[in-house]
Amino acid sequence: MTESTSAAPAEWFLTQAERGNPWSGLDDLGSGNVAWSGGNLARPLVDGAEYFPRLVAELADVRAGDQVYFSAWVVDQDKQIDGSGTSMREQFARVLREGASVRALLWWPYLNLDRNLVSANREFALSLREMWGGVVLDQRVRPVGCHHQKFLVIRRPRRPESDIALLGGIDPCPSRLDRHRHRGDSDVQLSIDSKRYGERPAWHDAHLQLRGPAVAAVEHCFRERWQDAATRLCGPLPRFRRRLGLGEPEAEELPVQLPPPPRSGPHAVQLLRTYPTKRPPYLFARRGERSVARGYAKALERARRFVYVEDQFLWSPMVAEAFAAALRREPELRLVAVVPAHPEKGGAVEVATCDAAQDTALSVLYAAGGDRVDVFELENDRGLPTYVHSKVCVMDDSWAAVGSANLNRRSWTYDSELTAAVLDERQPTTGFAHELRLRLWREHLGREPGHDSGLTDPCDGVELLRNAAAELDAWHESGRRTPRPRGQVRRHPRRAVSTATRLWAVPLGRLMIDPDGRPLGDRLADWSRDRFGSGRGPTSAHIPSGPERSL
Repeated sequence: MTESTSAAPAEWFLTQAERGNPWSGLDDLGSGNVAWSGGNLARPLVDGAEYFPRLVAELADVRAGDQVYFSAWVVDQDKQIDGSGTSMREQFARVLREGASVRALLWWPYLNLDRNLVSANREFALSLREMWGGVVLDQRVRPVGCHHQKFLVIRRPRRPESDIALLGGIDPCPSRLDRHRHRGDSDVQLSIDSKRYGERPAWHDAHLQLRGPAVAAVEHCFRERWQDAATRLCGPLPRFRRRLGLGEPEAEELPVQLPPPPRSGPHAVQLLRTYPTKRPPYLFARRGERSVARGYAKALERARRFVYVEDQFLWSPMVAEAFAAALRREPELRLVAVVPAHPEKGGAVEVATCDAAQDTALSVLYAAGGDRVDVFELENDRGLPTYVHSKVCVMDDSWAAVGSANLNRRSWTYDSELTAAVLDERQPTTGFAHELRLRLWREHLGREPGHDSGLTDPCDGVELLRNAAAELDAWHESGRRTPRPRGQVRRHPRRAVSTATRLWAVPLGRLMIDPDGRPLGDRLADWSRDRFGSGRGPTSAHIPSGPERSL
């Protein structure tokens, strides 16, 4: 069993000052001037097989007078999310027919480089407007940036105890409806590299369900973005464009925010966000917000024995240095990471930039932790790799985070992100974080629910992961002549990147794939530590006292 670790929120969570964004009202919602809420009930939703039925059930329970707030990176309105007759368009049409209000924030980039993917948001927006729903196609992003937040809030004025927020890494779009055995979604995202992942790519992901006061905090995040966009849509240029029949309609006013829902459980929840610096600035984050980075950094200062992460993009030296600092400080600390076997796209340029960045990041981690660092990938029982899209972290079975933010510089500084950090105040090391880790490891080891032998202590569990990966790797090396070993875990190899490739791939990756959204002065101050893949990123493990510091 993990040794007792204090779960006092003040020791793990950011204070208002440490968030570094005095322009936001997010931390003013609760009592006592704390930057989190207690009395919540958090439940993980692992893979689309758990998330989408929950989404359908909650939308089916919406009644007249209820309020729905929805934010997404991309929405395929025709995606059948839980069997026939459950498309997003059909679900929201029923909600609006019931007499509920719907407001949606959908990303719409200035530089639409993937029209097949992002144009789906405009189609969904048009459908909602035809049904009298409110929509903002939000362009308040930096070049090649995006609004990456994925959440839904349902407020029920006559049933506040049933209010709910769903947030995390899963969008209602192709490839996301996969089950725990990871046979893939029959509706395939076209950009996935089919040569490596097969014609029906397997997809691992995670979302989070919240009840209690934290629901109002998620709604507040929606309201800040909506009001910021609404203000910009009232400007002279948008008005002129509307006269020409080209611009977006003005944003509707939101209903007055309801009081926070009643307490529902033992979990303290802190919302962590990323917003870049931008001109004109966000009304609610005039120098941006980097509380995802700061929240991870503070939690890493508390970690003593164990850190587990699942992430799509563990490749930034900035992020790797934050974890490496913890490994150097704590000689017993172990790090386990689960990452994709290959980049999502198979183009030569993207593969090279991803491999160069990840090789640098892994060099930093292995140099700091040696054999205390384990990096795995997943494959299904058909021998095909599973794409890891989840953004999950567990530290010392006490602090857990689930959200939209990846472990890269883009998610920590450039795109808009929303992650929830959770502490179980009643059961510090056997509560939410502990159960989340067990839930994920059972899936990766091919175990049924409740079969936790050898997994309760995380360090013992690491040995089981190592053994499972070694058996599966040996089975592949032997030509797969015997029955396939149980489980999904394989060792993730490091891919050599030539010096010639690194010369162009590293700067291109930092410019386009993993850009920096901090103020210029902060970027220049860290440039000497973060240039040319040196592996020495900015001092992200340090918690700044205000918005003027680098993170």
